[in-house]
Amino acid sequence: MKKYFPLLLVVLFLQSFEVLSQPSGKKERVKALKTAFITSELGLTPTEAEKFWPIYNAFEEKQFELRHEKMRSYLNRMNNDVDQMSEKEATLLLSQMESVEDELYQIRKKLIQDLRNVLPVHKIIKLRKAEEDFNRDLLRQMRENRPLPKRN
Repeated sequence: MKKYFPLLLVVLFLQSFEVLSQPSGKKERVKALKTAFITSELGLTPTEAEKFWPIYNAFEEKQFELRHEKMRSYLNRMNNDVDQMSEKEATLLLSQMESVEDELYQIRKKLIQDLRNVLPVHKIIKLRKAEEDFNRDLLRQMRENRPLPKRN
C-alpha cells in the first residue's frame, strides 16, 4: 500500500490541475488547490482520504452556507450605517452575529468529533494548521494580485 501512496498523490495533483485548466470559476480552482494541499500536508493514506473527504466537504458546505448567507445579511445591515441604528436594532444584530459565530464553532467541533473516528489526532491538528497555511498563502497571492496557478 505504501508504494502506491506517492502514485495516489500524483493522480490527485494531476486531477486538480485538470480542473484548473478547464474554464471554470475561481471557487473551483481554489477548492482543487486546497484539496491537493490538505491531502499532501496531512499525508492522508488512500483509506483515510476516502473517509476524510466526505466529512470535510460536508463541513465546508455548512461553513460556506453560514458565512455567505447568514453573515452576508447582517453585514449588509452593518454597511447601512451602524451609527443610525437604535440600541435595540444594534443589540439584535450583535445577538445574530454571536449566534452565527456559535454555529461556526459547533460545526467545527462536530468536524473534529467525526474525524476522530477516521484520522489519528495528530492529523486532525495538522488539518487546522494546513487550513491556516493555505488561507494565508491564498490571501498573500490575492494581495500581490497574482493569478491562481494554471496548467501550462
